[in-house]
Amino acid sequence: MIQATGYAAKHSFSRLRPLSFERDDPKAGEVEIEILYCGVCHSDIHQVKNEWGNTVYPCMPGHEIVGRVRRAGASVSRHQVGDMVGVGCMIDSCRHCEPCEAGEQNYCEGPNSWLATYNGPMMPAKMSPTGENSYGRDNTYGGYSDVIVVPEDFVLAIPDGLRPEVAAPILCAGVTTYSPLRHWGVKQGDKVGIIGFGGLGDMAAKLARAMGAEVTIFTRSEEKLSEAARLGATAVLEGDQAAFTALKGSFDFILSTVPEKHDLNPFVTLLKRDKTIAVVGALEPLAPVNNQQRAMHRTSIAGSIIGSIAETQEVLDFCAEHGIGPDIELIAIQDINDAYKKVLSGDVRFRYVIDMASLKLEEAA
Repeated sequence: MIQATGYAAKHSFSRLRPLSFERDDPKAGEVEIEILYCGVCHSDIHQVKNEWGNTVYPCMPGHEIVGRVRRAGASVSRHQVGDMVGVGCMIDSCRHCEPCEAGEQNYCEGPNSWLATYNGPMMPAKMSPTGENSYGRDNTYGGYSDVIVVPEDFVLAIPDGLRPEVAAPILCAGVTTYSPLRHWGVKQGDKVGIIGFGGLGDMAAKLARAMGAEVTIFTRSEEKLSEAARLGATAVLEGDQAAFTALKGSFDFILSTVPEKHDLNPFVTLLKRDKTIAVVGALEPLAPVNNQQRAMHRTSIAGSIIGSIAETQEVLDFCAEHGIGPDIELIAIQDINDAYKKVLSGDVRFRYVIDMASLKLEEAA
């Protein structure tokens, strides 16, 4: 067994605190990774607070992991000791269902769906059709820790052109926005709208611009108008009726990155005929949509969740090739509770990334 240390919450109302625990030694086909950096995702906060009603405690978040391979189990061939690697939202899937065989593990239809990097199977035993857990693990501990063990085919290679700390948020925020942009065929000359301009919206705008699209960002914050201009995007304040009227029927694709319930009705009329709004930020019921507006132009509202392992590697390589990535701020693990407060209050413009070297202060204490 591997002695490990991390930060976890024991209840929905508690702060994250140091926790000592054990991880299994790497088995055949698995690698042991020393975690160097871990991004802070808004979903970490949702999960810690049990806002989706499925949290397993102790909850140790973290699914934007970058580190170095420290040990490899038997038969490992994709990664070598010393390699800089990443781990995103998944660490396994059923591998046998139609989506998994098609390389779309993020849509795994196995009895427990995919195994999340933290919080266990996406479909826990009590919710599965068989009442069983095919992974044998009710909980998993994520990247707010010093080490993790993962099957090698769920481990990504970090390209040389990406700083490891910058690569971390790409493993969730990057692929969550890249996957729908690719799936709905965003290309050179398209007009793309981005609803929300937080961590996801920032990456979505940068990726769409790199694909050659003309980008318009919809935000509620006047302070973010200049930031959008810095990225080469047009910014529109939500509620600007004159701007919305002028943009009616002009978008080839719209991506909603808002991480909470919000009204899509004002945006439906902005789509061209047969075009789509994809929602990636909110995982709860949204406000009702006027179907007459959709029917009149055969428009669609769709959902998308993270991305496959192949798409995650693709977006890492794409970011390295185009020199793009999130704007980050490094923090110590001891500051994680304050970081959560700032994310919730909207007081942070950057993507927080934890420098896991700070965890050694706990080990030395």
